[in-house]
Amino acid sequence: MTRLLNRSGDALSSLRGPELTDAIRASEGRTVLAEVVAGAPALLNGTSNAELVAAFGADLICLNLAEPGAGRPLVEGLEEVDPPPMGFSGLAGFLGRPVGLNLEPDIDSVPAAFRASPANVGAAEAAGAAFVMVTANPGRGVTIEDLESAVRTVRRTAEGTLCWAGKMHHAGAEEPLGRKSVARLIAAGAQGALVPVPGTVPGISEGLAADMVEEARSAGALAIGTIATSQEGADSHTLRQLALCAKRIGVDVHHIGDAGFSGLASPESLYAYSVAARGIRHTWNRMARGTRASWTGKE
Repeated sequence: MTRLLNRSGDALSSLRGPELTDAIRASEGRTVLAEVVAGAPALLNGTSNAELVAAFGADLICLNLAEPGAGRPLVEGLEEVDPPPMGFSGLAGFLGRPVGLNLEPDIDSVPAAFRASPANVGAAEAAGAAFVMVTANPGRGVTIEDLESAVRTVRRTAEGTLCWAGKMHHAGAEEPLGRKSVARLIAAGAQGALVPVPGTVPGISEGLAADMVEEARSAGALAIGTIATSQEGADSHTLRQLALCAKRIGVDVHHIGDAGFSGLASPESLYAYSVAARGIRHTWNRMARGTRASWTGKE
């Protein structure tokens, strides 16, 4: 198995299912995932936020508040691209990165377009989503039980699409997070568990987070360390400390949220985090090899 770290172009962007899991696992805790709000205005005129986080070292892109069946480009800032990349597979090929999305439980507090309903899950799979993260945005009032139900829907509807699940913060319904919550989500079918990086969610200590990671990995699932408390917009020193903390607890994937600016992490914070988690060599390789996404083999 070629490590995700060593892949680029189509060999990276086309990864799905068990092959994506194995490539992440082979990278030994050095995979960086950046989240982008799909409908947020581009930070830089003429360049999408997805392109920006890819340029600063993200291996995987996750779209928040995306409408998988909308029939238009998934992110803003691609107006000058003709033809524009459509769907998740089109955007993945354009960026040279696997692209997935967040979906939330099918409850009244969540707008219908963003729910893990059979229709939305099916549309995401048909559009080529590499993974679905079942989670919740702030204030939704989502419980672990709600997440379990959503995981079952994703696994039943899109068997070939990876499903990761958990809370990045309490999402308006405070309840204990720990081994038991991870075990419940994996029992429901999740192939990866979200674990808040210590220093983000109050009360999540290194010991507790390490136990959550161990619970996931002992069950054969991935552990995704998350930063989704707007600290993705903190100074570089703070991001470096969070990166090393995530390494200590043993995560497979380093998730960086979308609230540094409006709709994406601070690119400087993303870069600082990546260098701390895996060094200049792998960070610069990922940044430089992004240009290979456009290589067709024809002169």
